Amino acid sequence: MTQVSERQIDAIIERHAALQARMATGDMAPADFVAASKEFAELEPVATAAREVVRLRGELTSLTEMLADPEMKAMAAEEIVALEAALPAAEHDLALQLLPKDVADARAAMLEIRAGTGGDEAALFAGDLLRMYSRFADGQGWRVEIISANEAEMGGYKEVVASVTGQGVFAKLKFESGVHRVQRVPATESQGRIHTSAATVAVLPEAEEVDVAINDSDLKIDIYRASGAGGQHVNTTDSAIRITHIPSGLVVIQQDQRSQHKNRAKAMQVLRARLYDLERAKIHDAEASARKSMVGSGDRSERIRTYNFPQGRVTDHRINLTLHRLPEIIEGAMDELIDALIAEDQAQRLAGLGD
Repeated sequence: MTQVSERQIDAIIERHAALQARMATGDMAPADFVAASKEFAELEPVATAAREVVRLRGELTSLTEMLADPEMKAMAAEEIVALEAALPAAEHDLALQLLPKDVADARAAMLEIRAGTGGDEAALFAGDLLRMYSRFADGQGWRVEIISANEAEMGGYKEVVASVTGQGVFAKLKFESGVHRVQRVPATESQGRIHTSAATVAVLPEAEEVDVAINDSDLKIDIYRASGAGGQHVNTTDSAIRITHIPSGLVVIQQDQRSQHKNRAKAMQVLRARLYDLERAKIHDAEASARKSMVGSGDRSERIRTYNFPQGRVTDHRINLTLHRLPEIIEGAMDELIDALIAEDQAQRLAGLGD
């Protein structure tokens, strides 16, 4: 396990104290005070974890010295056992606090689900995945808003895009990108044969306008008459928008709203998220640790999970985790699965610090 040095711990505690003292003077420009407050807030949990390690290490040293005293030896030995159990956990917590933060973790996310191989059954499965994520979001206190949806004739979706807003959305959902496979007997299957279908999930951190510079000259915007479900306005109003970002070749189509203006705003929201995701991918591809990371690769062509209905199990292939709780998971009880993925990612990154 990666151990944080005393020099690192001292530097953390000293910086935290210096920020606190500086802000207490009341002699700071507003902009400087805001910057210092932000750094202080970010450093607070790290400094707390650092002080706990200092306390435990100090007590362990004192108790070890007491072993030389025959009268205190028994008591000291007993307390040393407890401290030796608590110290590694405190050091691990501090090491986690020191891991580089993904700046996108606190952001909302764009959730894109597309039916893959399997025809109607794949579209139904895409609908099941949307419901699973929506119910998980409800439990987290998040809000899910459908941005665009291409519904399938037999139910479910050929493609659906949703915005998920709330605290720490991307941090919890970012490992969901990839191919999700389902094995079950379709309702239309008279022989009871198990079919295998798939859907692709992409989770993108939502981007603000300041994150991505989009020049109007780089956009080709087509306006046309919407088609498909949507009511009487569909064939009478030129409200559908297709935006092509010429430099990247990305195309976003939005026709769910009655208003051309609203469709354009939602299309730009999706485009910003996709462009921001492209930039993040370039950065991660340039880092060896990102290429080595099994959990955080974000490869959307990778089969990441299988939902086997006959056996009632869900298997995440990246971490070789199988849970025999499929009915609960497909209804949104995903905490155990997501927590395991986050823990594995943290373990890999901690191991990388020691390379």
